[in-house]
Amino acid sequence: MQPLIDHARSFRRQSAERPEEFARLAQGQSPQVLFITCSDSRVVPALITGARPGELFELRTAGNIVPPYACQPPTGEAATIEYAVEVLGVADIVVCGHSHCGAVGALVRGDDLTAVPAVRDWLAHAAPRPEGPVEDPAVGGAVQNHVLTQLLRLRSYPCVERRLEQGTLRMHGWYYEVHTGSVLAHDARADLFRAL
Repeated sequence: MQPLIDHARSFRRQSAERPEEFARLAQGQSPQVLFITCSDSRVVPALITGARPGELFELRTAGNIVPPYACQPPTGEAATIEYAVEVLGVADIVVCGHSHCGAVGALVRGDDLTAVPAVRDWLAHAAPRPEGPVEDPAVGGAVQNHVLTQLLRLRSYPCVERRLEQGTLRMHGWYYEVHTGSVLAHDARADLFRAL
């Protein structure tokens, strides 16, 4: 924890050297992208995209899962998506999965999750478990399929579906390789993930 505290202290000093940049952030936010990704500490959206403060609106969940839309009871995920689409007016939504995902890996392996019931129940929203054994330790194919499932699920959100029909919102499926730093994007015409 101490290195994080030390950095926060030095960040405060560095930010004092750029007061106009931080004053602009205090005026509000207008990100163009909602970036939905995993809570995994190895996935850092600003590092991957080069985004500056105020450019990405982030939703991080275990396994980058988008739960089915439901108003009652409302979920934090649904509120974040709705706010990004309706209030902030983002033009793009990226769902970004990643290699070596613990959540998707647990599903693929059929891990016993009885000791972590909240995790087990949350993963019920993931893509269906692939048939047969998966030999890839990065679980790449399973994660890519999972990303596509989450993109489909986003369409169940009324605000997303409406903006898609209006042509004012685009959705993107990405796959980040933790071990190489490469990012692949889903090409809907070819139904393949290709390097950006």
